Order: sequence, then C-alpha cells, then structure tokens
Amino acid sequence: MTESISLGMPQLPPPVLAPRRRTRQLMVGKVGVGSDFPISVQSMTTTVTADVNATLQQIAELTAAGCDIVRVACPSQDDAEALPAIARKSMIPVIADIHFQPKYVFAAIEAGCAAVRVNPGNIKKFDDKVREIAAAARDHGTPIRIGVNAGSLDPRLLSKYGKATPEALAESALWEASLFAEHDFHDLKISVKHNDPVVMVRAYELLAEQCDYPLHLGVTEAGPAFQGTIKSAVAFGALLRQGIGDTIRVSLSAPPVEEVKVGSQILQSLNLRPRKLEIVSCPSCGRAQVDVYKLADEVTAGLEGMEVPLRVAVMGCVVNGPGEAREADLGVASGNGKGQIFVKGQVIKTVPEHQIVETLIEEAMRIAEESGETAGAGSPVVTVS
Repeated sequence: MTESISLGMPQLPPPVLAPRRRTRQLMVGKVGVGSDFPISVQSMTTTVTADVNATLQQIAELTAAGCDIVRVACPSQDDAEALPAIARKSMIPVIADIHFQPKYVFAAIEAGCAAVRVNPGNIKKFDDKVREIAAAARDHGTPIRIGVNAGSLDPRLLSKYGKATPEALAESALWEASLFAEHDFHDLKISVKHNDPVVMVRAYELLAEQCDYPLHLGVTEAGPAFQGTIKSAVAFGALLRQGIGDTIRVSLSAPPVEEVKVGSQILQSLNLRPRKLEIVSCPSCGRAQVDVYKLADEVTAGLEGMEVPLRVAVMGCVVNGPGEAREADLGVASGNGKGQIFVKGQVIKTVPEHQIVETLIEEAMRIAEESGETAGAGSPVVTVS
C-alpha cells in the first residue's frame, strides 16, 4: 500500500513575498496595527450612521464576513450623537470618518471611537486645530488616520503640482503628520488614495521611503466589483510585494461585505492571512470528461462557510487530475462517468459522477470532525481542474 502523504495546509509558517516594512505600532481598539501585527481588513458602512440599529446590523454582517476594523461616516450632528452607542456595541473597532467640521473630530474622540480618520484637504481650518486634536487624542488614547484623497487634495498642493501626483499626495500626508509631530503626537496611520493604481502605488512607495508610520492601503473609487477587485488586487500586490501595507480596504461599488471578502482573499492568496475556503480551478479544456464549471460551483456552494484547514481538489482532467487530487487533503479525479476520491494521498473509493459532490462534502465534514473542528472554525482550500 502506498504510504499516506500528509499534505494540505503547511504546519510551518507559509512563505511570503517579502518581509514587512518596519513601522511604528499602534492599537486601534483591540486590533494592533503596524509591522508587529497581522495586516487588517477594513470596510465602511453604507448606512446612515444616525440610524444606530441599521449601522450596528451592518457592522455585525461585516464582522461575520471577517472584517477587522470598520469605518462609519460622520457628516452631521445626528451622526456624531450616534457614535457613543455604535462604538460601545460594535464587536470590532469603529473608526469615525470626519470631513469638513473639526468639531466632529472631538465628538468622535469623546464618543470612544477606536480611531478617527481625518481628511485634511476637506476639514476647514484643520491646521489651526491640530494642537487641540492631538491633546484630545492623546488623553483618550485615540489614534488618528490622516486620509489623503486625490479628489480632495489641499488647494495649495494642487496649485504646486497641477494635479494629484504621487508626490503631491505624499507631501500632503507628510505635512499633516509633521503638524502632529510638532505636538509630540505620533499615533498616526496614513493613507494616500487614488483611483489610478499606478499613481497610488508610487505615492505609497514615496511615503514608505520617508516615514515609519503604518500605512492603510486603498485604491479609492476603484469601481464596480469586477473592475475594483482587479485594481485593488494589482495595487495591493505591488505594494505588499515590497512589504508595504498594514491595513487594507477594497473600495467597491458593491455591498461592503463584498469588500471584506475580496480583501481577505487577497491577503490569503499572499499567505498574509490564514487560508480559508479557496477554490483553485482550471478554465477547463477539451481533455475534461466532466462539466468542470458545474462541479466547481456545486463544491464551492457545498463547502461554503467551512473554515477547517483542508485542501480539496476537484479535477476533471485525466492528465493532471490524479496528481493534483493526490496532493491534497481531499480530492477527486473525475472521468468516464465516475470519480476517484482521494484522502491524504490515497484512493478511498470510486463513486459515480452524480455522487461526487455529495461524497466530497461528507468526507470534508468527517475530516473536520476528526480534527476536532467544525465548519466555520478553520480553513479549507479547494482545487478544481
């Protein structure tokens, strides 16, 4: 009998593209941010913040999807008055997003928000209030994120550079950070977002060269789900390849839960977050003897929510199928109307094609139970070809 091969998720730390850039460390509520901590996934609620119940419901959905930190908009007094209840009841740290009015910065700090995001290009008389903001933030242990956006760049820098260049974005962020540093306040996180991934990447590279603050990555106004996912993935990949980035937000014209799913998957793909359910599938070809698309969709749906560390291979190709299925915790090599089921490198049974999905799900559940974990508490990987 062939010796069982224990493959699947590696026991040693998985390889990463590059070591993290060394940064200052800070705490956003219970979540550590900086090079000593895992990269966090963020999103932003789409509800009216003043509607406390609706906002908390959406935060709960984001939390369940794997969001680490959530941002809520605060454009009005009603929103500011809702912050204490939201910050107190949210299961994840809440960042207040402030534009235009400095008074809401102080309201958010007093409300107990885990951090405050300020947009210096939009807040009236921001520079005049830095001393007071730094004092309040220091007293409450509240970090500040300086969020520079291409669409709201300080007019002085627009005049100097002509448009939102990488240099303009970086200079704006570093200037505002220096104002806080003058008051010995350094619990800062910086973002310099742009809708063009190339401009965005260069802006962050310039920041990384000139400061040691943690950086929040984002391609702003990235677009609908497909386009925004591509833009964010290529931009984040280019920066994470250099070890740049401490928190991320995938900005999509889509429900915020989708932002969290994409962000989590980007980090998982780069071994920067423990892998969960991952479908690795081929585009099918003339060699396939089963409907690979249908099989992949059904397996994905059947294993959705399972987070036990499994690698599941669903193969429809007689060339690569047996090898891929063998190098997995659980797999199937399909062909000629049947499928060989592999567990830890060994064939345990052969089933008719119509029983493949059912059998894989049953075996996945059995492995999960034997490992002492249940669905929703670990991390499977599915390979489909």
